[in-house]
Amino acid sequence: MRATSCHLIALLFPLFSAGQTFVQPQPNEAFLQSEVAEVHITVSPSDLNILLGDSLFSDHHFPGVFRYESSSFSDTIQNVGFRVRGNTSRNAKKKGFKVSFNEYTTGQKFKGIEKMNLIGQHNDPSLLRYWTSLCFLQRHGIISSRKSFVKLFINGAYKGVYLNVEHIDDEFLQKRFIDDDHGNLYKASWGADLNYWGANANSYKSVYELKTNKDSNDYGAFISFLDSLNNLSDDDFPCYMERNFEVNHYLKTLAAEIIIGHWDGHAYNKNNFYLYRQPSSGKFVFIEYDLDNTFGIDWFSIDWANRDLNEWHETNRPLVERLLEMPYYKDVFNAYLDTLLTDLDTSNWYSDLETQQNLIKSAVQSDTYYRKDYGFQFSDFLNALDNSYGAHVKKGLAEYLDERITSGLNQFNWIGNLEPPCDELPVEPERQIIKIVDFIGRETLFRTDIPLIIMYDDGSVEKTMMWGN
Repeated sequence: MRATSCHLIALLFPLFSAGQTFVQPQPNEAFLQSEVAEVHITVSPSDLNILLGDSLFSDHHFPGVFRYESSSFSDTIQNVGFRVRGNTSRNAKKKGFKVSFNEYTTGQKFKGIEKMNLIGQHNDPSLLRYWTSLCFLQRHGIISSRKSFVKLFINGAYKGVYLNVEHIDDEFLQKRFIDDDHGNLYKASWGADLNYWGANANSYKSVYELKTNKDSNDYGAFISFLDSLNNLSDDDFPCYMERNFEVNHYLKTLAAEIIIGHWDGHAYNKNNFYLYRQPSSGKFVFIEYDLDNTFGIDWFSIDWANRDLNEWHETNRPLVERLLEMPYYKDVFNAYLDTLLTDLDTSNWYSDLETQQNLIKSAVQSDTYYRKDYGFQFSDFLNALDNSYGAHVKKGLAEYLDERITSGLNQFNWIGNLEPPCDELPVEPERQIIKIVDFIGRETLFRTDIPLIIMYDDGSVEKTMMWGN
């Protein structure tokens, strides 16, 4: 099994079942996996000058024409919105961009998406860290964006190879929370430590932006959640969290965040996540995003590959700290660490990195913008798996993975107390797989393209279908 091929498997974790209520959609023609498609943007030269000049730090969209070229189809969409995206990357010579298909034409979409995020990855010589991070999350059933590599052209000029990352919005929710997609979605930016700052909604809006149901301006349930997260007694805390938060999904997400070295997320840098409140249950779900500073990218002189897994987070993070203070949740977290690291250790992830590197190699070789921010050369791209670049790239991508696996497998901190802290918490009996068959009864291994029947030693049977890309 491969860590970076994005073929999902049903990771069997019977004791700590996440009880997930979402699905992962298949990649479609907007996210081609076996080729590097071309994205062509045409805007007026005067608008382009303003976009890259006076409007550089604005989110104002400029009208343009979008064309998508692949080996199998071509599509042109008129009257799209086009702007620069990102935070610090706006200062980069290789900038990120956003295409909004519905900016000027209500309901307009491209292959079922309303927006396209084009990530330049100007600080990553491998151009593979964001892609690998998303693969890792998807592989392990963690809510995440679809993605693909594309070549970007603006007014006919080649701007380089970009990662096309699915935007997290109402369309994203519709495809993952079937018939449960109309809840409030909050985007958390830097400063999002999840502390309680009082009952006034205005105290939160600059850090936690409501992205859906904007007319409601509803922060009530969100503020109540933060109040309880921070102020409930230890006795009342676990049952409240089980009723109001997808705890297991978060603990698995946290484990993945730490393993990939995503320091620019919540646990370390209080940044880059969403909270979605499901209308059916009222439960909040944690969703990662912006995964470019991973796998050894470092600005703090910290060895992320060897940093202790259980002490990896920064202080003053009540969500992380309060959950990991509970022996049961500490063991659940370490069980996820164990599962994810063991899977990495036994998988053929290096060949997958090489395959993806070869897929984009020719696009990178002709990408003059690849060189402009940090002086990367094509040889740095070819060597980026095994060798560090220096400066902020302390380790090669494969070098990081090797060290993270080796150090991590020796850093588990089991408490040994598996008594659920809340009597409302369902406990599933431990069971073993005895056979996996397809729907016509042929014994098989895990597959991602067909329905499977999983038989356990307690006599129970599960039917499952996991989709990959």
